[in-house]
Amino acid sequence: MNAEWWKNRAVYQIWPASYKDSNGDGVGDIQGIISTLDYLKELGVGTIWLSPVFESPQDDMGYDVSDYQKIDKMYGSNSDVEELIEECHKRDLKILLDLVINHTSSEHQWFKDSKKSKSNPRRNWYHWAPPAYGPDGQRCPPNNWRSYFSGSAWEWDEATQEYYLHLFAKSMPDLNWECEELREVIYENVMKYWLDKGVDGFRIDTVTIYAKNPDYPYAPVTDPNSAWQLASMHYRNQERNFDFVREMNEKVLSKYNCMTVGEFGPTRDTNVALRYVKQSEKRISMGFQFDTVFLGFGNPNKFEPVPFKLSEFKETYAKWHKYVENNDGWDCEFLENHDLPRSVNRFGSDDPEFWEASCKALAMLEATSSGTLFIYQGQEIGMTNIPKDWPIDEYRDIETLNYYNSIKEKSSNSHISLEKAMEGIRQVSRDHGRTPVQWNSSKHAGFTSGTPWINVNKNYISINAEDQSNDENSVLSFWKKLLHLRQKYLLLFIHGSFEHVDEKNTSIMSYIKQHGNSKLFVALNFTKESRNFDTSHITKESKLLVSNVSSPTDDTLLPYEGRIYLL
Repeated sequence: MNAEWWKNRAVYQIWPASYKDSNGDGVGDIQGIISTLDYLKELGVGTIWLSPVFESPQDDMGYDVSDYQKIDKMYGSNSDVEELIEECHKRDLKILLDLVINHTSSEHQWFKDSKKSKSNPRRNWYHWAPPAYGPDGQRCPPNNWRSYFSGSAWEWDEATQEYYLHLFAKSMPDLNWECEELREVIYENVMKYWLDKGVDGFRIDTVTIYAKNPDYPYAPVTDPNSAWQLASMHYRNQERNFDFVREMNEKVLSKYNCMTVGEFGPTRDTNVALRYVKQSEKRISMGFQFDTVFLGFGNPNKFEPVPFKLSEFKETYAKWHKYVENNDGWDCEFLENHDLPRSVNRFGSDDPEFWEASCKALAMLEATSSGTLFIYQGQEIGMTNIPKDWPIDEYRDIETLNYYNSIKEKSSNSHISLEKAMEGIRQVSRDHGRTPVQWNSSKHAGFTSGTPWINVNKNYISINAEDQSNDENSVLSFWKKLLHLRQKYLLLFIHGSFEHVDEKNTSIMSYIKQHGNSKLFVALNFTKESRNFDTSHITKESKLLVSNVSSPTDDTLLPYEGRIYLL
């Protein structure tokens, strides 16, 4: 495999429903994406990744697939995707699809067959288990595993008198990867099907949780206020999972010059991560780590966020940069995706006084990150979280709504409890990254001529791509400049080693990137005050490649000021 193409190209993630609508139905679509390919090429990315576009009831925005070989009609048709592949390749853009194979929709024919009877040939394509019984003889789920979307991870099927496992929504039953027949169908009819149509690889959803402990043991109680407990120790990074992913590589991925990026979730052990991403392990190209982007999320309940410090950010950032140094592994960098709030709200400031500078500082951090860079739609123009005055009725995310409704039920509709729930939702809901891309200052931000499926952020008048395209000092123009520099100095920016400078500093993040005898020095002020910084690495021969302020001062960084020096 020629690995270099996926190492050096920046990837732009597209969440299709909120990207660009071409037909006025209020939902983004494939033709809308095609219409913006020149914009993406000019931005400086080399690959696009489409979040799920396969046929789906859309209970979880396409992560509940009902047919892997059909494009959902809300996005277009199979021929539209074939046109998109062709148009991408004309522009030397690669294209990744989202591979969701831990679970399907309950509307998928596989599951419909599986639930017909216990003797159906596809019964063991999913996880089925008989009920347990309480002391009073009452029927209970097989164990106390919690769904990521609240409640039990098991759903009762009256017809066959068994429960099926769903780690996510009850309409998203988990596939049983122990079934060899199922795996072969996935390899042939899903992965090879699309690779043979010309896609250049996959983002692989929930790649660490295919293998479940077949005994379905109870999880330890970590949340005494709930009957249902987080049980990832019984299904995340099981030894069998490594077998499955290697088999996937052996039977499919190794036969194509393709890229794969796995979703690691809360896998915090770098030695475990290396088992997936080292080239010699023959599994996947790279994986998304969530140590950094999950900072401040509540545990076990993410909607009960907690404060975090720059020191924690610096620690996780360094950890996941250095873990692939001096071995044959590969890293990737992201601060936003479809499951996360906007990075400027979390790690910078959406205060109008500091918004632009902090967007640019975060862009400098990401552009100088080793490994493959991922940019999420709207990040390049500094899109922000949903306005704080939006009520729950404006939200669409199933995880958010399930959480809100669970609090409503448990608290008997307590105003205080629901307002506390909303405080968490305003910080960490997945919908923050799902409002429509703000293309211009016209109605609905130029996203659609119809009524958008989720409202547009009202700040589109001041934050939009068209205005920023015409402003050489905009966040968008700054991203273009950084992505150009990333290619010009790719050995330093992309392949360089990482070392903190003044690591204990609680306000400034500064570091050295080195490749051979070449070095970069990066300094970023993550506060709203001016700060002195360590300039000991800067000499008369050093060259300031880029700064996000007009007149940098020798040893002082303005609020959210950043600089990149070539030493």
